[in-house]
Amino acid sequence: MKAALCTRFNAPLQITDLTLAPPRAGEVEVTLAACAICHSDLHFIEGAWGGDLPAVYGHEAAGHVTGLGSGVSGYRVGQRVLVTLIRACGTCACCSDGRPVICEHGGDGHSPLSLPDGSPVTQGMKTGAFAEKVVVDASQLAPLPEDMPLDVACLLACGVITGVGAVFNTAAMPAGATAVVIGTGGVGLNTIQGARIAGARRIIAMDVAPEKLDAAREFGATDGVLATAADARKQVQRLTDGRGADYVFVTVGAVMAYEQALGLTAPGGSIIMAGMTGNDDFMRLNPMMVAYQEQRLIGSKMGGTVLRRDIPRLIELYRQGRLKLDELISNRYPLEQINTAIADTARGGTRRNVILFDAFEGGS
Repeated sequence: MKAALCTRFNAPLQITDLTLAPPRAGEVEVTLAACAICHSDLHFIEGAWGGDLPAVYGHEAAGHVTGLGSGVSGYRVGQRVLVTLIRACGTCACCSDGRPVICEHGGDGHSPLSLPDGSPVTQGMKTGAFAEKVVVDASQLAPLPEDMPLDVACLLACGVITGVGAVFNTAAMPAGATAVVIGTGGVGLNTIQGARIAGARRIIAMDVAPEKLDAAREFGATDGVLATAADARKQVQRLTDGRGADYVFVTVGAVMAYEQALGLTAPGGSIIMAGMTGNDDFMRLNPMMVAYQEQRLIGSKMGGTVLRRDIPRLIELYRQGRLKLDELISNRYPLEQINTAIADTARGGTRRNVILFDAFEGGS
């Protein structure tokens, strides 16, 4: 099986042959058609979040079931599925409370990947999808319809559910609210269109790149504010009747963005923390002001997604033309060009780059 192997942080990935163990009880083998590149992959490749090497990263994938472990029900060989990093036991306190993204029992640490000599290879983010095949827990899958292109469907595995879910699930934002979205990359654009679908009265996009504010308007932003502008806070105040926003979504992993968000939030408002910073990054805040204004800082991991509930809903929104997915894809690359795709992603001008495998059938 060919895979893109990370052997050293900040070094190009190596396309190599790896051994993939057959699925164990409760696991499923999926032959992949497509995998999108997420900035979380870049953080691991750069070493910002640590981790063991060698490793195969990639976690936004879609393909066909090609093997079933014992005890797996609800899936069949040949079925089209979404592959995510959300591995859930289904029985811990968090899973029982409808929050599988923070499952307390994330697996036994076993990786199905190894080098030809038997040396272990880390399965990045419990997925390892920069490879022709994966073996994952059945809880990490969601069924896909036959008529949905798999290069488009793979986007639902992380960036879309993280952004839209931050609005629908984490914030439970009501219609008529005002929202600021800081960062208009893949997650930010999906947060913007989530706010649009939810019926936000005003959606203010903020970014350091002026051209990205134009893209944000395509996805539903009503206004754009340059984050580096000296009067950025005053602009947001003016657009929100002098109050600040009811919800401020931080979708970029930058401490500066989080600290800026504190001054953009209305009294009683919420900061939704969806952007993942490095392990050693910390923000400064004035607890008295947060308490005095009854503001809330709410963490949002993977948009609080419940796969069986949220994926069908998003697919239906896509079919209705209300959720933009095709427009999120910037470029498509074969696995052999993954380093070019990663470098392009790292430059920050793309929405989502997608890796296509030999199993991919046709375009979208």
